[in-house]
Formats: sequence, structure tokens, C-alpha cells
Amino acid sequence: MRFDEAYSGKVFIASRPDWKEADAILYGMPMDWTVSYRPGSRFGPGRIREVSIGLEEYSPYLDRDLADLNFFDAGDIPLPFGNPQRSLDMIEEYVDSILEKGKFPLGMGGEHLVSWPVIKAMYKKFPDLAIIHFDAHTDLRTDYEGEPLSHSTPIRKAAELIGPQNVFSFGIRSGMKEEFEWAKENGMHISKFEVLEPLKKVLPQLAGRPVYFTIDIDVLDPAHAPGTGTVDA
Repeated sequence: MRFDEAYSGKVFIASRPDWKEADAILYGMPMDWTVSYRPGSRFGPGRIREVSIGLEEYSPYLDRDLADLNFFDAGDIPLPFGNPQRSLDMIEEYVDSILEKGKFPLGMGGEHLVSWPVIKAMYKKFPDLAIIHFDAHTDLRTDYEGEPLSHSTPIRKAAELIGPQNVFSFGIRSGMKEEFEWAKENGMHISKFEVLEPLKKVLPQLAGRPVYFTIDIDVLDPAHAPGTGTVDA
């Protein structure tokens, strides 16, 4: 006999017990193999689950309750430590399987490179995909010190896949001059420093389209979220 894991801190609070009946699948991508400053984001999914037990299920901001959402926490993908390419392949294969079952994927990282295989999987399913990206950094490098599989490259890879005009970045306050120039020259939307007001202006353009939403925790001021790999005030 097992106690209800939905309130154990081992899964995200209010997770349903049966994935077959769930509308969405929550999964962890515990990878920080390419982090260039401070490692540890591979522990992120577990920590998110642990602290979720302290959340109230009802949101007065949204007037909605977690009990109204039907999701299943599948745990973490068992990624091979130190092997970025194989890890990315496994993530893409797993998200492919979620989409094939008609479920909605909700991923937790992990460094930001884990978004790249998810975007590839989503694009195969939704060829008119758009991306909303919250981050302190542009993530538009082609490589970092000669390595194309880097946490500083996923949005560049995504933009080249789906078209820069379909990528909308917000809260950006750090990046190489060349990254900002590339975005401007190729018609990619970047909102520097701000998120909410420019987002309100963009959302009507995306009405009716499938949108992949990716959040890097460092979009927040490090005074409020200091435990991130690349801190940028």
C-alpha cells in the first residue's frame, strides 16, 4: 500500500495517478552538461516537485484550481550523464511519444539547451509553430567556444528551424552584439528588459497558432532567483 504521491513532494502537487487519463504529461529533463558557469540545474525538476507541496492549489490571480487540470507527472527522463547529443535525442524521442498519444507536454529543466529537442518535436507536429521565449539571454550563438551543443545556442537553432520571424523573445538583457544584430537583420522579435507590456502587443498576432512557451529562470532578477547557472542582473 502506498500513500498518495500527489502530496508527497516526489511528484508535482496534484499530479493524477494514471497517465492514460491525463490531458498533459509533466516530465523532467535533468541535464546541465553544457553549463558554462555554475552547474546544478539538473537538480531542478526534483527541486520544483519538492517545493510544489507548499503551493496553494487555488490561484486568486487566475481564479483557477489545480484540481481542474488533468496532468500526470512522469518523473525524469534518465539522461546519460555527460552525453549531450544522446540526451537531446532521448528528449526528442520522449516528446514525440507524448504527442503521438495526444497528450500535452510540460517539460522541466535542466539547462536551456533541453528546449531544442522539444522544439524539434513540436515543429514536426505543428509546422506553423511560433515560440515565446522568456530569458535574460538571447541564446542566439551558433556555438560556445567551438561547441554547437551549448546552453547559449537553442534559440538560434530554433529560429533557423522555424524561421526567425516566428520567434518572440522577452526580457532580454544580455548577449553578444552579433546576436542582437542577427536578430534584427533576420526579422526576429526581441524585447529588451521588459516582458509584460511587449507581450501584450505580440499575443494578438499569435491568436489561433500553436505556440511553444519556454522560460529560462534567469529572466527573473537574480535577487529573486539566485540559484541559476548564468546570473545576469
